[in-house]
Amino acid sequence: MSRRADQVLRALRADIVAGTHPAGTRLTESELCEAYDVSRVPVREALRHLEAEGFVTSVAYAGVRVAHLDSDEAADIFAVRSTIEELTARRAAERCRTHRDDDEVRRFADLLRELVAAGRSGLEAPGRTDLPPLNTRFHLAIAEFAGNASLLGLLRQIGGKVEWLYGMDVAARGEHSWQEHDEIAEAVLAGHPRKAAGLMRQHVHNSLDGYLRRHTR
Repeated sequence: MSRRADQVLRALRADIVAGTHPAGTRLTESELCEAYDVSRVPVREALRHLEAEGFVTSVAYAGVRVAHLDSDEAADIFAVRSTIEELTARRAAERCRTHRDDDEVRRFADLLRELVAAGRSGLEAPGRTDLPPLNTRFHLAIAEFAGNASLLGLLRQIGGKVEWLYGMDVAARGEHSWQEHDEIAEAVLAGHPRKAAGLMRQHVHNSLDGYLRRHTR
């Protein structure tokens, strides 16, 4: 992928996640070229990647539209996420328990607490668009510290969709979500693997339950 196409891909994906382009919105090449100040070639390349990721759909003679996430797909994403993140929370807590005095653990603790503080402060500022990326960064930080490259890779694969689902529900779930993040962080940092895994499992379940109640008709 060219550098310009990658820039368009990242910017357009972020705009979809942020709700700038809601589900069902038609995306025309000319409008995207103007919005991102590029030619049609990087726009077409970015749209192909976004279609492969499931963010947009392309229909002959109907153009490209932002995809809809149905309840079945959302449930599948949350199920995969729950399995991965229970393991990463458990393993991160085990590392904290066995390497409590390491500088790496201290840096990890500082990072998690900074992310929780940033997320909570973001709830007090209407119109903030950085909460979905902060949510992603929190979960990836735990996965990175857990030290399992396969689990981290799997979480990154679904990370964009998770961020999109979070963005759709941030107004309703935000406060509860960041309280749960705080509890997960403290369990991980205290070195309690079973508690950390259980809190993470419940957190993902709460997110799915809230999403389905608000988006299933």
